Amino acid sequence: MGCGKGEFLVRLAELYGVSGIGVDISPYCIRDAREKHRNRVPQSDLEFLEADGAKFKAEPESFDVAMCIGACWIYGDYRGTVRAMMEMAKQGGLVLVGEPFWLKEPDEEYLKTVGSETRARDFGSYEDYVRIGEEQGLTCVYSLVSDRDDWDHYEWLTWWALDDYARACPKDPDVSEFVQRGRREKENYLRWQRETLGWALYVFRKPALIVRQT
Repeated sequence: MGCGKGEFLVRLAELYGVSGIGVDISPYCIRDAREKHRNRVPQSDLEFLEADGAKFKAEPESFDVAMCIGACWIYGDYRGTVRAMMEMAKQGGLVLVGEPFWLKEPDEEYLKTVGSETRARDFGSYEDYVRIGEEQGLTCVYSLVSDRDDWDHYEWLTWWALDDYARACPKDPDVSEFVQRGRREKENYLRWQRETLGWALYVFRKPALIVRQT
């Protein structure tokens, strides 16, 4: 859910020959995902659907793995995402959710700078996210945490791409806004976010019988 340009699903098909469905609301992302499918794993049983994930209705317990990586906003928050993935995953299957988490209490000035896009309650701690899944009756069997080098690599490639675009398309009427936003985001990252926000993937196993804690 929220598959973007389908890179993760295509790589799984390349490595393991999986079948799967990717859902994203962006027609541009779905277009690119379908192109990747055709060019890299045309023989694989992959399907990419342009749809609002919140309205997408999958057959209950129909997937060996249900994934939502970096798109918890589709279901309101992390807890809602875990519940939605649980409904899609088979008994004994896996639920994979990726989401930022607070490394420490965010600075108020940082929250004011990023505005309504980020609030202290928008994310939890690393421990919070493990507990939320297990409170639903799942078992957390693995977690992969990005380190500072991962964050730096991701952010700097974004700004590099923005700089390339600005030089290649100087007549784009929106390029000035893009550049200014990129500068603000770089400043926020270097001043606060690099020390404040982390990122992790959480892998949960769905048991044959769900027993939720009260």
